[in-house]
Amino acid sequence: MNLSKVFTKTAITTPERKLEADADLVVVRQVQAGDVAAFDRLIIKYRERVFGIVYNLTSNREDAADLAQDTFIKAFQAINRFQGGCSFFTWLYKIAVNTTLSHLRKNRMRSFFSLEKINEEGGNAQIIDQLTDKRGADRDTYLHELQEKLNEAMQKLSIPHRTVITLFEIDGLSHTEIAEVMGCSEGTVRSRLHYAKQFLQGELGKYLSS
Repeated sequence: MNLSKVFTKTAITTPERKLEADADLVVVRQVQAGDVAAFDRLIIKYRERVFGIVYNLTSNREDAADLAQDTFIKAFQAINRFQGGCSFFTWLYKIAVNTTLSHLRKNRMRSFFSLEKINEEGGNAQIIDQLTDKRGADRDTYLHELQEKLNEAMQKLSIPHRTVITLFEIDGLSHTEIAEVMGCSEGTVRSRLHYAKQFLQGELGKYLSS
């Protein structure tokens, strides 16, 4: 089984990203021109995705809610500095990631990737079915064990490696977008992603072999 089957990826195509970026830029220009209320449209559009990335890095709903709010406050305060060199989506994610990483380092917190999203969303039930053909109590035991092993493995990754695999495997960002978010080269992104995947595959080999 491929490692990607363990994660729930947000699938957005390149053409969709381009249309999204163009639409966002129109709203950003409105905010920059003084239409403060227009920023609410960006909050509504991205609040779930921002919360998701923060939660997958902190595994704490209260912290994720606070950090997501901080992200939008910082984005609004800095909106006049956004020039459109990258998409608003990428710019916002960079603020969210940097805010979260600063919080993690400051509080020396451990990050736990959660299967909760997979369990809660009925539309992703097939992912669990792909992970195991077990049912009932055996299935619950299997998922609990997989959750623990995945958490343990993610804890062992450095924050940069953990961030890269979260952005790639869960949020579906491209290497270029991750490089922009993290302020590093695409080569560094590929290297970290390769290492993180190899490490997790080694840690979860028992679950990925079938």
